[in-house]
Amino acid sequence: MQLNPGRTHHLETFKDMQNSEPFKPVNSHILIGAPPVEKKLLAIGISSVRRPQGSELVDTLQSLFFASSSSERKHFTVLVHLAGADPKWLRQMIDSLSALFKPHIQARELVVITTPLTSYHPLKDIKRTFNDPPTHVGSHSRQNIEYAFLMNFAIHHSDYFLMVEDDVTCVPEFVTQIATAVSAWENRPWVTLEFSQRGLTGKLFRRRDLPRVVHFLLLFYQEMPCDDLLSHFQDLMQHTPVQFLPSLFQHMGNSSSLEGDDMGSPRNPAAFIHTNLQVAHDSVPFNAYSLDEKFFYTQSAEAGSHLTVVLAVPAQVSRVQVLTGSDLRGEDLLRDGQVELGYGSMDGGSDCNDYILLGLLVNGILNKQVLSPKSGEKVKCVRLLVTAPAPSGITIRHIRLWTK
Repeated sequence: MQLNPGRTHHLETFKDMQNSEPFKPVNSHILIGAPPVEKKLLAIGISSVRRPQGSELVDTLQSLFFASSSSERKHFTVLVHLAGADPKWLRQMIDSLSALFKPHIQARELVVITTPLTSYHPLKDIKRTFNDPPTHVGSHSRQNIEYAFLMNFAIHHSDYFLMVEDDVTCVPEFVTQIATAVSAWENRPWVTLEFSQRGLTGKLFRRRDLPRVVHFLLLFYQEMPCDDLLSHFQDLMQHTPVQFLPSLFQHMGNSSSLEGDDMGSPRNPAAFIHTNLQVAHDSVPFNAYSLDEKFFYTQSAEAGSHLTVVLAVPAQVSRVQVLTGSDLRGEDLLRDGQVELGYGSMDGGSDCNDYILLGLLVNGILNKQVLSPKSGEKVKCVRLLVTAPAPSGITIRHIRLWTK
């Protein structure tokens, strides 16, 4: 990909922009929370828009906070930019995030901002690039502008800025791993460190470089998608990528980072549920498999207890997502559990006789693609297995399946 020839002469000017100020004052304002009193090590920036297929922002925020210890959370602030002109949607998001993340808001660990449309660059009559449909060009352009707003806001609140999309889960202690990498590279030249190999997520910038990145995004916002644009910036300033493996972040797979791009939603084909977990508070096991906000609750569980989804018709499952826990303090999580895939039915079709491990729950969460020796075979059962006694309550929020 090449930038528009009429603008390539601007690129060389970025080599000399060592101490520039932000591109221009941006009228972003705070919807929820307050910035940290003292500068943090890390600002985690997320831009989120309204999508027809629904948002994964809440799950992303839960993953960020669940995967971090209380000591790690002292060193970062999550900045969310809600983009959109629909006041009803903004009010719904404000109410939802305020209720769900109250402890983190009070601790100044979460700040939600928005920017009036008057601060946006022109989004009408945008030229088409790479034969993209007009809706995609508009989405790309808005996303470039909105991440520039986030970076501009973060400049005074942290030493480093981490880009994260609004449909990801993260590994435990990701903050410690990033801090360790930053320390190792403290005296070495770099502009971007990459902690994920997909999209925008996991790209880390120093505070001192953010003004240049803001300039770049706002100057070339129409040219191409944000991840490609940042790759060009990296080529100009750094030349050689610096990537850390394995990835600290994984996409959920429900939706892409762009409005209008649909990577598919969970299908949860027809199935029945059987379990030896005790029902409590009038909840029913099938709630865990429904695609609404219902959940299944049990007061305790022994090792070997399970909740098993048996598909009415075996299917090729491409991804499984499991979420447990009732709140952001980590209550009612299934801390010791794993998810297994079953092939081949037995007992008249009520169970499977051949299970393989898909993955372990981490902080009560599993979100994983199905990449196994049996990936070409059709799955009959999905089993959530308790691997150690759980004397307190467990809330199973959802079990979601993506099928081909």
